[in-house]
Amino acid sequence: MDTEIPLPSLRRRMAAWLYEGMLLFGVVFVISYVFSVLTNTRHALDHRMAQQFTVFLGLAVYFIWQWRRSGQTLAMKTWHIKLVAADGRSPLALSQAVIRYLISYIWFVPGLAVAKAFELGTAATVWTVIAWVVIWALLSKLNPTKQFLHDRVAKTALISVAPVRQ
Repeated sequence: MDTEIPLPSLRRRMAAWLYEGMLLFGVVFVISYVFSVLTNTRHALDHRMAQQFTVFLGLAVYFIWQWRRSGQTLAMKTWHIKLVAADGRSPLALSQAVIRYLISYIWFVPGLAVAKAFELGTAATVWTVIAWVVIWALLSKLNPTKQFLHDRVAKTALISVAPVRQ
């Protein structure tokens, strides 16, 4: 990656990450609503695994489409962050977007696995996941390029972009 390309700070990346989480409530709601209507679901636990898989696929479509189309989701646009190929010049390949999406679940899976292994309650599970997210985010500071592991594996990078003036 070119050294002249400005990198967003960890604080800005995490702010975009939190904002993305809030925006995803709406995306997940729409996906779940459409699933419930199409499957005629009457109870929240009916077709639970199928619904979770549908949400997983729906989020994959959302993220991969956004990253490939403009390199930015709405939260990334708000915080002036863009996803690019690691060299900073090549267009983002479909395989890179898919790999990044799949590996990005590392943000949650280890914390949830620890909570499950120790049979923690709801509050303890939330705190375990939060602790893991903080550790995971801080690990990017050890990386010479300051990118997250899922970006390094997918050969992508988050860069700062100038706000669009209208």
